[in-house]
Amino acid sequence: MMEEEELEFVEELEAVLQLTPEVQLAIEQVFPSQDPLDRADFNAVEYINTLFPTEQSLANIDEVVNKIRLKIRRLDDNIRTVVRGQTNVGQDGRQVKEITRDIKQLDHAKRHLTTSITTLNHLHMLAGGVDSLEAMTRRRQYGEVANLLQGVMNVLEHFHKYMGIPQIRQLSERVKAAQTELGQQILADFEEAFPSQGTKRPGGPSNVLRDACLVANILDPRIKQEIIKKFIKQHLSEYLVLFQENQDVAWLDKIDRRYAWIKRQLVDYEEKYGRMFPREWCMAERIAVEFCHVTRTELAKIMRTRAKEIEVKLLLFAIQRTTNFEGFLAKRFSGCTLTDGTLKKLESPPPSTNPFLEDEPTPEMEELATEKGDLDQPKKPKAPDNPFHGIVSKCFEPHLYVYIESQDKNLGELIDRFVADFKAQGPPKPNTDEGGAVLPSCADLFVYYKKCMVQCSQLSTGEPMIALTTIFQKYLREYAWKILSGNLPKTTTSSGGLTISSLLKEKEGSEVAKFTLEELCLICSILSTAEYCLATTQQLEEKLKEKVDVSLIERINLTGEMDTFSVISSSIQLLVQDLDAACDPALTAMSKMQWQNVEHVGDQSPYVTSVILHIKQNVPIIRDNLASTRKYFTQFCIKFANSFIPKFITHLFKCKPISMVGAEQVWTQ
Repeated sequence: MMEEEELEFVEELEAVLQLTPEVQLAIEQVFPSQDPLDRADFNAVEYINTLFPTEQSLANIDEVVNKIRLKIRRLDDNIRTVVRGQTNVGQDGRQVKEITRDIKQLDHAKRHLTTSITTLNHLHMLAGGVDSLEAMTRRRQYGEVANLLQGVMNVLEHFHKYMGIPQIRQLSERVKAAQTELGQQILADFEEAFPSQGTKRPGGPSNVLRDACLVANILDPRIKQEIIKKFIKQHLSEYLVLFQENQDVAWLDKIDRRYAWIKRQLVDYEEKYGRMFPREWCMAERIAVEFCHVTRTELAKIMRTRAKEIEVKLLLFAIQRTTNFEGFLAKRFSGCTLTDGTLKKLESPPPSTNPFLEDEPTPEMEELATEKGDLDQPKKPKAPDNPFHGIVSKCFEPHLYVYIESQDKNLGELIDRFVADFKAQGPPKPNTDEGGAVLPSCADLFVYYKKCMVQCSQLSTGEPMIALTTIFQKYLREYAWKILSGNLPKTTTSSGGLTISSLLKEKEGSEVAKFTLEELCLICSILSTAEYCLATTQQLEEKLKEKVDVSLIERINLTGEMDTFSVISSSIQLLVQDLDAACDPALTAMSKMQWQNVEHVGDQSPYVTSVILHIKQNVPIIRDNLASTRKYFTQFCIKFANSFIPKFITHLFKCKPISMVGAEQVWTQ
């Protein structure tokens, strides 16, 4: 009977206490207990055996059962209390939800009420503001209008979604009408103060106009633009009269007066009107920029009319003064007005970078400055640092052909002077200590090229640079022909030019006409000069490409001019053939020697002594004079060896057989 009750008890416990391991672990952590009844792996049989380990312990079984039943009743009471508590929580939750709903309704009501009050306040402010705005506009109280108008416009933004309401729409239309009236009224006030024709109104700027500008800042941007346009037009009206095309001061030789006039006007503006316009309008800069646009147009017009009167010195003078003025503008103003739509911006060519040599004033500018009594030649500001670069000076670009033609003439005269100086002074003196010297005319030519390139790039980086490149090409070829190839030494007084075949013919015979020491030094000097020209021409091409517009880079190619310096190979060939021809008589003597008659062998044959003598005479001179160009001395040695050795072998085969007596002496020695 006891066993059946125990089994039923165990089954009931297992049916009730079916908890997952996670839940059981959480319970143990929250309610730690040492009671075996609380264990997840509770075993009823073991528990009963623990309570009644022996038969004698069964004597108090009733007491144990009563304790267990009492414990069960307590657990039932606890469970009942918890269940009832949960029932009360549900009721309390419903009550809370009802309270929350009421609070939300009150909150919405408060929000709507606040919005309504705010809207009514805005409406009151808008209605009162519109009335005040109209009244102040009639009285021209622009200072008060500037503050009020912005506030009215801000308040009106809150009523955009209420424009369907007639009263709101009416207020909006009144605000627009007030803005229109203000704009027309302010323009009329400025027209009265600064009429398009005639002089300015006596008394100068007033506080009314200053406040009117503050209002214009709030109105349609076109009002501000119209004010700026009218004021600048009136401010420059005197300039257009003073420097009309038919006036003497309008010509290029008096271009300084134009820039002096605008400088005075800028000072006058700052003194009289500097405080009238808001600082962010940058009126002084706008006046200067519009002056530049007008000046560029007027100068272009007068130069087209009087193009035949433009001389290179006059053109360079005008350009220099203009670029100086553009530099002045860059120092004083930021160029911020060049990017807005109020005034049209000039599209200037892209700036050049990485100059061939450091920029400096050209000879023409220095000479002209001396004539004008001004030795201070400020360098032209680099384009990236000067937003005003080309704003006026671009008008001179169509007339730069005068400058290009002048450079063509100057370079022609320079080449002629080089030729004359060479004839008068003769070849350079032999200098075996420092090596072959580059002809000084070569350095002079490229210095002049550099100055021309720098100056032209300051004037334009477009087509004029291509035209100047063509001039450079022309005179590089002339220098190679007239100074280098034309001065290579000749062995005869024939009028024809020197060729390799003619040299060979001239060298034939028993008497050999060798180059003198001076002639050898001259050939080495011409070779060194040609090498210098070749390397510098390559650099010139690179710098021209850096200076010119990107779209024109492909049109710059000095490869043909580099090829004209092939005089290098001609010079090396002359040196080789001179030494080679000097050795010919010795080789001929060797082949014609009666070797069968030789009975005694000496220390060194005469023909060997002759060859060694010529080599010792020429090679050290050539080596020393080509010390700065060792690769070409190496080429000379290789080419001489390639020419002399086959010739020596050929003459060796021409020798007649040696006698038996002589051969025996050779073997015995």
